[in-house]
Amino acid sequence: MQTALLPDRGVIRVTGEDARRFLNGVVTNDIEKLTPGNARYAALLTPQGKIIVDFLVAEAGSEDGGGFFIDAPKALTPTLVQKLGFYKLRAKVTIEDLSDRLAVMALWDGASDTEYGLCFADPRLPDLGIRAIVPPQVAEEAAADLGATLSEAEAYEGHRIALGVPRGGEDFVYADTFPHEADMDQLHGVDFHKGCYIGQEVVSRVEHRATARSRIVPVTFEGAAPMQGLDITAGDKQIGMMGSAAKGRGLALLRLDRVADAIAAGTSIESGGVVLRVTKPSWAGFAFPGENKAAE
Repeated sequence: MQTALLPDRGVIRVTGEDARRFLNGVVTNDIEKLTPGNARYAALLTPQGKIIVDFLVAEAGSEDGGGFFIDAPKALTPTLVQKLGFYKLRAKVTIEDLSDRLAVMALWDGASDTEYGLCFADPRLPDLGIRAIVPPQVAEEAAADLGATLSEAEAYEGHRIALGVPRGGEDFVYADTFPHEADMDQLHGVDFHKGCYIGQEVVSRVEHRATARSRIVPVTFEGAAPMQGLDITAGDKQIGMMGSAAKGRGLALLRLDRVADAIAAGTSIESGGVVLRVTKPSWAGFAFPGENKAAE
């Protein structure tokens, strides 16, 4: 088992008698169905349907004081608090940024719960393991409780990249990326049957028309990784942007139709002179270059 504190993650708590209804009305996933011990992957979108912040939402049981805890990028917790405050209107809701008091710990490769914090399975992908929201001063005790030693955050990053799971700010640009482009529809981040939320019309239109031409997908390469944010090309055509990378694996935001054209023409796909091989993630249910139809 491996564990790591994730210093780039912050924690927001939303409480009050209207908390569940309020959150459900503004985020991409169904919070009405959320129960203690479980979590949802979701995002707050612009009215144009682009991701402002993506995050994990977990509900605490009454024995832990109740309420909803949001595991979000630490650099964006002030923005998320501000945006949620703007939308709460007269709802009986309290929104607190607890990032100075609580930390997020990832547990993977045979992870199990610890009693030292609020634990929940990562809702995006089972292989990502478990998250624990804990006071940072008890992180080592929580790891010891699990029979593990705390690793550096880079170990978890390598695990995430190997699974092909995007990370906002690294693999896509906030306020400039649609949920489908960030694979939120594939990683259980959007409920297409719930009621209205901000940006829903755009997201639903992309889903029903199957018009997501760009996706973040895994790539492999030999040698040093291309610089993050560098253009990816096929011949003289720009087809995407390089994201995060570790140990010969990376993620790239690519125009899949242009990738298909490159494969058909036998044109190499490169970034900074490094040849990339595009691979299909095990969880992908969308049409992939070289396939005739989407995976079932």
